[in-house]
Amino acid sequence: MTRGDKVRDFDPNGPTSADSLWGLPFGVDEAALVILPVPWEVTVSYGSGTASAPAAVVQASRQVDLYNESFPHAWKHGIAMTAVPAELESLNRTTRPKALEVIEAVSGGSQDPSPEVLAQVNSACETMVARVRSEARELLDRDKLVGVLGGDHSVPLGLIQALDERHADVEGFGILHIDAHCDLRDAYEGFVHSHASIMRNALRLSGLSKLVQVGVRDYCDEEIEMVRESEGSIELVSDQALSRRRFRGETWSAIVEDILSGLPENVYVSFDVDGLDPSLCPGTGTPVPGGLGYEEAVYVVEQLAASDRTIIGFDLSEVSPSGVSGSDWDANVGARLLYRLSCSALSTL
Repeated sequence: MTRGDKVRDFDPNGPTSADSLWGLPFGVDEAALVILPVPWEVTVSYGSGTASAPAAVVQASRQVDLYNESFPHAWKHGIAMTAVPAELESLNRTTRPKALEVIEAVSGGSQDPSPEVLAQVNSACETMVARVRSEARELLDRDKLVGVLGGDHSVPLGLIQALDERHADVEGFGILHIDAHCDLRDAYEGFVHSHASIMRNALRLSGLSKLVQVGVRDYCDEEIEMVRESEGSIELVSDQALSRRRFRGETWSAIVEDILSGLPENVYVSFDVDGLDPSLCPGTGTPVPGGLGYEEAVYVVEQLAASDRTIIGFDLSEVSPSGVSGSDWDANVGARLLYRLSCSALSTL
């Protein structure tokens, strides 16, 4: 069946019966947008649980109604998710204890981590990145829009690398990064592909011309120095700065217009759920007081989509349904965020 056939035969008002994202009827062949699930949490340094996010988000998505006030027909382009890769699930399970051994050695300060164990962890992380990069390349070659569903925030690097290959020699691209953290640390705790290093790794790519970070409220001297030395290629819009502007009476609309003004035509969106107020994602691995409200954050992405820019890809990371919340609330919020991200990206095709 073609995409049009599936749209015609699908009832968006009916109960969800399919075991797919939001019960949508599309396979990878018919879908304009394909989500890559990455069940990975090897290098998380605080709370765990993100590896179970892809399966939990699919389950929670059954409760999401499809009407989107901003982009009501975006789902008709087709959205599908590939199968959760069993080999990455297995590699995550076997590598996480080794990473914990390294983290305990580093945080304890009593001994240096085993170089052999650290090398094994870094090798496993590189395997994950290479797997995502390979799958993303194949889908991009088929003219698919690609998103990544993590997993910790290290997981989208392979997709960003694949997009860099397509945009570096043309017009380049920017990243809109919503997060509580800068993620600019260099090989944090010895892990080259740490969740705390994703944006530093992305900045090594030749096609990335602008990084705009929104809602950040937990960062170190090393990171702020990197922002200062970037000569404007990294723009840090901290949560404190946002609050001060609100306190002075500025509207969120005007603030968001400023946030988006420096981004180029092609933009990748990286959304770590700890960028939100922690009441919305209490199980996430590294929650920080403050943060954006749900509609505030979505408004940023939807205004990006409503501008003359193209969303070339995105990720949703750090959803932790088995974290401290003890409920499916995190997956519920994650499923709704993923849908709004997906619709926003599809609207720019």
